[in-house]
Amino acid sequence: MQPEPGEILRAHIWVKGRVQGVGFRAHVEYAARKIGGLTGWVRNVGYDIVEAIAEGPREQIERLIEAMKQGPRMSRVDETKVEYERVTGEFKEFGVKRSA
Repeated sequence: MQPEPGEILRAHIWVKGRVQGVGFRAHVEYAARKIGGLTGWVRNVGYDIVEAIAEGPREQIERLIEAMKQGPRMSRVDETKVEYERVTGEFKEFGVKRSA
């Protein structure tokens, strides 16, 4: 699926690397709230992966993906994977979810 400008998207994002014990989830939650217009969640998966689902306007989704690629200061992102899915509108806000 190729997103169009202004379109509401749902992005499923995974980052792999040094993402545990460095405030990565808090970084993503803060970025999502600062960017604004995004709903969804972020959580740890295993010991080296953080997963997030975000819904919102294309521009805000792209900004969140960039923030996740950058990560907080002590992190290291080695890989990023993004899949675009069907928007569900199921979320009310963006927050941290329990680890998988």
